[in-house]
Amino acid sequence: MLTKRKSRSVAAVLAFSGTLAPISGLHKFYLGQPLWGILYVLLSWTPIPKVASTIEGVWYLAQDEEAFDRNFNLGKLAAKSSQKVINQVGAIADAMRELDALRQDGLISEYEFEQKRRQLLDQIS
Repeated sequence: MLTKRKSRSVAAVLAFSGTLAPISGLHKFYLGQPLWGILYVLLSWTPIPKVASTIEGVWYLAQDEEAFDRNFNLGKLAAKSSQKVINQVGAIADAMRELDALRQDGLISEYEFEQKRRQLLDQIS
């Protein structure tokens, strides 16, 4: 199941809140990294998670949306990308069926059919 797209601003706010709140690591849970979140909570009595949260908050804000998506919304992007490929292959398959029908009806030659078929197959890669 796909999760909702993570927001760069929300991640940054949660990271910065970890520098002020007694417990750090909420941004890690938000970003789907629960083991890191637990580690931050367990180390909350030290300054380590507060410093790390500050650095990560700045890092989130320094990234553009595309870089943030690559790092934290990869599953969502991969699903969209694979659906796009499936749609493209389906459209090419339909075009090849139509092309074959033209060949069978004698409206295009075997040579023309093969040229168009190769062009369509080249679009997949």
